[in-house]
Amino acid sequence: MKTLIQVTEIWVPNKQRTHLEFFDGLYGELGDFKGTSESMSFAYDEGLPGKAWAAKRPVILPKFENSYFLRTEAAIKAGLTAAIALPIFSGDYLQAVIVFFIGDDIDNVGGIELWSNTPADSFDMGMIDGYYGTAEMFEWTAQHTKFRPGFGLPGMVWQSGMPVITDNLLSSKRTLRHDSNLRVGISKGVGIPAPLTARRCS
Repeated sequence: MKTLIQVTEIWVPNKQRTHLEFFDGLYGELGDFKGTSESMSFAYDEGLPGKAWAAKRPVILPKFENSYFLRTEAAIKAGLTAAIALPIFSGDYLQAVIVFFIGDDIDNVGGIELWSNTPADSFDMGMIDGYYGTAEMFEWTAQHTKFRPGFGLPGMVWQSGMPVITDNLLSSKRTLRHDSNLRVGISKGVGIPAPLTARRCS
């Protein structure tokens, strides 16, 4: 079965904490891309893992060409189209960076989103970044939707402070984007909290 997320990697700091080194990954049949990744390391603020390290928050890279991404040729050859990097911190101490790579087409539709709340500005959570590939209608809906705690997948993650997996987005009474989900065929989702000092993301 083809899935939207086709590659997952884990990068960890070396002993000197100067670079991120390859720790583990799931690549399926993309052996060439795995070989390229295993041979690399990233300094602070370098490449996608390094950018997430420096930003201290999830970073979405909607395209590889003409960006800071350092494996563009290998990623395009593997059919990958976008990525999101999620840094894992214990206090100010970086433990790892997880990178999810996406490969989408007209038969494999979905998206990745980054939602945030700034209490001084709003009671709601709004989208600050996202990648939707061919799901243009879903992208428009996301840009014009806000969530309160407990409503929609971002709001459920916000309220619980825990990761949330749902396989009934089309039937849930708390889903605020039901019509858009139905049109593009998105029925399942996973939300991961990423607490920040001044705001919350999921």
